[in-house]
Amino acid sequence: MRLSVIGCGYLGAVHAASMAELGHDVVGVDVDAHKVELLSNGQPPFFEPELENLLARNVEAGRLTFTQDFSAIEGAQVHFIGVGTPQSESGAADMTYVDAAVTSMLPHLGHCTSDPEVVVGKSTVPVGTASRLAQTVEPTGALLVWNPEFLREGFAVQDTLHPDRMVYGLPDDPGAASKAQEAMDAAYEQILISGTPRLLMDYATAELVKISANAFLATKISFINAMAQVCDAAGANITALAQAIGMDDRIGRRFLRAGIGFGGGCLPKDIRAFRARADELGVGDALTFLAEVDKVNDTMRAGVIRTARELLGDHLTGATVTVLGAAFKPDSDDMRNSPALDLAVELARLAKRIVVHDPAAGPILAERSNRPYEVALSAHSALEGTDLVLIGTEWREYRDLDPAHVADLARTRCVIDGRNCLDAQAWKAAGWNYRGIGRR
Repeated sequence: MRLSVIGCGYLGAVHAASMAELGHDVVGVDVDAHKVELLSNGQPPFFEPELENLLARNVEAGRLTFTQDFSAIEGAQVHFIGVGTPQSESGAADMTYVDAAVTSMLPHLGHCTSDPEVVVGKSTVPVGTASRLAQTVEPTGALLVWNPEFLREGFAVQDTLHPDRMVYGLPDDPGAASKAQEAMDAAYEQILISGTPRLLMDYATAELVKISANAFLATKISFINAMAQVCDAAGANITALAQAIGMDDRIGRRFLRAGIGFGGGCLPKDIRAFRARADELGVGDALTFLAEVDKVNDTMRAGVIRTARELLGDHLTGATVTVLGAAFKPDSDDMRNSPALDLAVELARLAKRIVVHDPAAGPILAERSNRPYEVALSAHSALEGTDLVLIGTEWREYRDLDPAHVADLARTRCVIDGRNCLDAQAWKAAGWNYRGIGRR
């Protein structure tokens, strides 16, 4: 099939490359000339495992091209929209890019000889968006489908090629729904024949699947972090607690690791956008608990500052603090709403010197001007002369550090394990004053 992908950021670039990997002829369209140039040369504009090889292989094979010209989508059977929906000042999702993408597409729809031509929304949007956009798209003869993505940064390629479910939000008209489903099944044929479940539903439900999933995950993370605060106060161990409650099939083990909170470009903005949309629908009271989820997430950062003051006392003002990690999660260079980077900035107001290291995001940080911290080229150089180490991102490189070896680099052996990813006993045995999250 011939496919187009509108928006070649994190979602769009991965989707375009993955669809080409499945054998389709794919054109990606983006308004950013620099991004288009990089992608056209097989170079991703961000770090994501497996993506660079996938891009290079399919660009070289001629199955994948990128352009700024919207006319390039003419003749494609399926058009995927993967642009961003950032948070607006009100907290609601900013639909500027989605609306602009649809407006730019309209003159170029209706040129496909196959029936039907389908526009597919993948962006995370407020419920009701698909129904609104369908009124704009359908006069061209095209049909609209809402097909939310469920990518995890660090696993995006695998999540695209081997998803745990496929959701189609289809038109209300049975005939149109059948045609749209047929086109989607053709595009995803290789994925579906591998056994991936396909769920058919209306527009509104499909839109709510993604946003409610993110709200639930954020709630689960904040729940275990709230329990970590109780464990600290009561002298309990959050790791053992999480293991015990995670064995309950009704709860499950995933997302029950206490830490300094969630970040990234999805969970923080999505729970705020969900609350804003619920308010617009007149059911805001149903989601007031998400305000507490957000609040707990913020308190985890404040807790780290308190621990730093407790460990170093009056010496904090003259101390060197090392923050290991800047991305919001490992195997990514995404620093949007990163707890680790937020803490680096906050600690810079309290300590004499802050040194940050991140194996993927570090080079990006190094290019930034007016930053209140130094950027180290390696984890070991970041630890030289340090008084306090904060593990802000659970990169394997940090988990594998030899506490006895790096102890000789530090001036004062204090470590805050902000992700509970270190072997606490090994670090204590090496002479470190170790503090985890909820691990007292």
